[in-house]
Amino acid sequence: MADADLYDYDLPAELVAQEALDDRAAARLLVVHRATGVLEHRWIRDLPEILAAGDLVVVNDTRVVPARLVGRRIATGGRWEGLFLRVDAGTGLWRMLAQTRGRPACGERVAVRDRAGTEGLVLELVGRGAGGTWLVRPSSAEPVEEVLARVGRVPLPGYIRGGEERRGDLERYQTVFARHAGSAAAPTAGLHFTAELLAALAARGVGRAEVTLHVGLDTFRPITVERLDDHAMHTEWCACPEPTAAAVAATKARGSRVVAVGTTAVRTLETAARSGGISAWSGPTDLFIRPGFSFRAVDCLVTNFHLPRTTLLVLVSAFASRELILTAYAEAVRERYRFLSYGDAMLIV
Repeated sequence: MADADLYDYDLPAELVAQEALDDRAAARLLVVHRATGVLEHRWIRDLPEILAAGDLVVVNDTRVVPARLVGRRIATGGRWEGLFLRVDAGTGLWRMLAQTRGRPACGERVAVRDRAGTEGLVLELVGRGAGGTWLVRPSSAEPVEEVLARVGRVPLPGYIRGGEERRGDLERYQTVFARHAGSAAAPTAGLHFTAELLAALAARGVGRAEVTLHVGLDTFRPITVERLDDHAMHTEWCACPEPTAAAVAATKARGSRVVAVGTTAVRTLETAARSGGISAWSGPTDLFIRPGFSFRAVDCLVTNFHLPRTTLLVLVSAFASRELILTAYAEAVRERYRFLSYGDAMLIV
């Protein structure tokens, strides 16, 4: 059996959440006890009761940019859809993913529509990049943040309504602590937190610290190779600032727990702790966490339920065990938990 086959499971389509809950903290929470294998059904709002005074919650404060662009190929009139990833240093060209019927050629132009359906921005397809991306030259010289604010849409994953934005998504597909713009997808475990829940955790004596990891679309792509060792891990930019590194070190020193909110927080913290003790760090990370990995920073993990055969499922399996995680997923399916980005969550302790 191929390595990737070990991280497969049956996900009923009707369990993939299509809408966000009105109350973020009303999501269900499956608590997974690694030491005993016990599974406990709770709610996100119970976190102040579950965590202990002195614990430290670490969140990813990245901000999702309105990166989804919709328009038409000027030459053919065919529908075109793209996802902005980043601006290439040096050239100023946009790096994007795109989909359309047919095979666009370099030199083609695309007219992009804003939310009102008005065309204003034109994109020229300049060349191909790695990983199936396009290099694109925009007609506007404005800063990319201003352009996307005008014509971009919420970059919902395709498993939510085919990616089509609805009223409320602009706010709901963003964490309440989002600060640094740069993600093409939300750090979804953080979507469950409200200002009231954060205040309740603080009142309990649970600390909070921030890291930043700008989420790229490769995060969600399935593993297509047979051996995990052959998987080319994507690179994402992340930062663990000095105050966070100090808070993590102090938490560990007093015997309390570091609770990462999301796999992105795990990758950032463990990247910063690669040398042993944790220290401030920033830059690109291609850390692929899989079974056998030695966790140096993270003690507990809040995470949503992930797609089969993805590096995210491999990561949570490394944190607990593959057998326990697949047992927990089977229990979540039986109990009709809501899966993926707008779904429910797990707390692995």
